Amino acid sequence: MRRLVVWNLMTLDGYFEGTKPWDLDFHMLAWGEELERYAKDLGQEGDLLIFGRKTYEGMAAYWPTASEAPEIAAYMNGIAKIAASRTVDKAEWNNCRVVRDIVAEVGKLKEDPGKTMFVFGSAEVANVLLKAGLVDEIRICLVPVILGNGNPHFKPAAEQIPMKLLESKPLKTGAVILRYEPAKAA
Repeated sequence: MRRLVVWNLMTLDGYFEGTKPWDLDFHMLAWGEELERYAKDLGQEGDLLIFGRKTYEGMAAYWPTASEAPEIAAYMNGIAKIAASRTVDKAEWNNCRVVRDIVAEVGKLKEDPGKTMFVFGSAEVANVLLKAGLVDEIRICLVPVILGNGNPHFKPAAEQIPMKLLESKPLKTGAVILRYEPAKAA
């Protein structure tokens, strides 16, 4: 059975991007050789990436021509990808397909053999899959900055979702990688 892992960078006050879409400058406060190595290790662990429409569009615009971090670019461009969207009809990015009902699709995919499936960014999709009980693990790189405003990673919920800490790994940059398991998945 495949696992589903949500991965994102988040500020101390809970934002995964600033007030404008793709306002991710704060990521550079966490970036360094340790986080780069971690990103490369994710590439060995996973065989499918899941994005919401907005994240898909941003990633598809960036990675096909990215010249920095060639190993990560090769991974991003080569791996199988899903764009969860009700408005996009066709995915133009290499090895990507559009899925309208992401909950049903991920439920089916979890039953198949394979490596870890990752949700990169895509807070809305992560929220839908978490509420559906399909997320096995949440990995957050907590960036040592307070933005004061932006797009929150975790969306309002009708009930609490308790988490169990699996690991915390401080980085030289002051960022901390946190791994949590939803209590329902424990």
